[in-house]
Amino acid sequence: MIIFETASSIFRVGLAGRTLERKRMVEIVKSGGWLMAPIILCAIIAMGIILERFWTLQQKRVIPEDLTSKVWGWVKKDQLDQKKIQSLHQGSALGQILAAGLINRDQQRTVMKDSIEDTGRHVVHELERYLETLGTVAAVSPLLGLLGTVIGMVEVFTQITSQGVGDPAALAGGIAQALITTAAGLTVAIPALIGYRYYRNRVDMLVVSMEKEAIKLVEALHRRQNRTSA
Repeated sequence: MIIFETASSIFRVGLAGRTLERKRMVEIVKSGGWLMAPIILCAIIAMGIILERFWTLQQKRVIPEDLTSKVWGWVKKDQLDQKKIQSLHQGSALGQILAAGLINRDQQRTVMKDSIEDTGRHVVHELERYLETLGTVAAVSPLLGLLGTVIGMVEVFTQITSQGVGDPAALAGGIAQALITTAAGLTVAIPALIGYRYYRNRVDMLVVSMEKEAIKLVEALHRRQNRTSA
């Protein structure tokens, strides 16, 4: 019984602590003024993009392991048909590029490379989706915080002009708004900028890897064509 009562007391204390923490957070947001709304919106957008790109830009989703070797096995065994090419195109980003080359495998090497490059531009555009938005959030968030600082300082000077400096409580609202919005803006901007830089570099690395795989397939198909024609 004593153990049960102790556990119940700990649970109530923890629940009360969480409730108090939520109330404190709400009060902090209110103290930041109306600019906290767009800053919070920027935080939601940034978090959504970071999580979405984390899922989309996984190595196994963009460049499946041994995909080029698998495709080359189909070519050597004459098992490549329209159904396999369609499946390849829908499977991954690298698959789209390889499928573009395989569709034109009986054409000249330049035609094959041009089709791969055209498809590659579309694939890169898809890989970079939302990254410009994430970069915009990283740039705008600290500016919103700075705007909140300016508005808070204006509020402080307005209070000083009307009431003087004898009442600290009258100045607290403007000072709180200035500090809270600045901190909130930087809190959103820093991870957004890190995510933007990281995913930019990741896209570049994935593009280089896909180019290598595509060139490897083009060269293999070209050699096979030469041996067949000879």
